[in-house]
Amino acid sequence: MGGEKIPEPFCWDESFKVFYENIDEQHKGLFRGIFDVAAAPADAGKLKHLVDIVKAHFDTEEDMMSKKNYDGLAEHKTLHADFVTKISGLAAPVSNDTVHFAKDWLVNHIKGVDFKYKGKL
Repeated sequence: MGGEKIPEPFCWDESFKVFYENIDEQHKGLFRGIFDVAAAPADAGKLKHLVDIVKAHFDTEEDMMSKKNYDGLAEHKTLHADFVTKISGLAAPVSNDTVHFAKDWLVNHIKGVDFKYKGKL
């Protein structure tokens, strides 16, 4: 996807901070969710949990953008919808390539797309 380095171990750090406490906390949860799927790729419950928290996070983020009439909302929603479509179609066991895709997508989405709304919501 992008050129940002995927941290290993895969966990949130200060370099991912968007400075909205609720979103930063949700981003931490997304990192944990992907980490948990990577650790137990055959666990359908962990995959379902990841899909659920991704959807909830995207709803929160999009609601905040909507309330502030954020210019990038439409594009952002499309990126979110595409990712949800991809992960919602998965079944356990999850392949290493798919885990890598999810890690890469999250890292590059936060740093390349979410960072654009810093100070605007």
